[in-house]
Amino acid sequence: MDADTPVASATWPWNEDLVLSRGTIDVRPTTRAEAELLFDALDDDAVWEHVKGRPESTNQMRDVIDTSRDMGRWMWTIRDSGRVVGSSSFMEVSLVDARVEIGHTTYACRVWGTFVNPTCKLLLMSWAFDHAGMNRVQLKTDLRNLRSQGAIERLGATREGVLRSYQKRQNGTIRDTVMYSVLASEWTGVKTGLLDRLSD
Repeated sequence: MDADTPVASATWPWNEDLVLSRGTIDVRPTTRAEAELLFDALDDDAVWEHVKGRPESTNQMRDVIDTSRDMGRWMWTIRDSGRVVGSSSFMEVSLVDARVEIGHTTYACRVWGTFVNPTCKLLLMSWAFDHAGMNRVQLKTDLRNLRSQGAIERLGATREGVLRSYQKRQNGTIRDTVMYSVLASEWTGVKTGLLDRLSD
């Protein structure tokens, strides 16, 4: 798309009954009733090494869910064959700019490196581009998180650069953040690549 071509505002057709699914993967808006299942699935130091805000109890996880919308997070619960295996969120929603971020993604360690993440990203990006009319989906990760960078790059996202001293880590140190994006004009190719990858 030419930089001078106007981009229409996106919409936000969100409702609490949304179900995104492919194969054994099911992604739905998070409810507070899932707090214990999410806490149990994600209660591992390795899961939170590069993600700030680890809940220390089911009650804290419930508080995160209860306040997520006020914090600008639209949380999804991820299940594989009915079992909770992770969480992801839409963030930084800007309808006028037709932009959204997929972030604060955490998975149980046992599904790292499997089909779960690319399937979830396929579902979430499909909803963002094909239903909400977004022009840009962005993803960010800690410069130190090489595993996450590799996973994002395998999705087909473009690495845009490093945001220096962007935000604090859980331990109070400041992190550099790597920014990635997929544009609407690139989505067909990225989607095809993900479908090919998941069909192997």
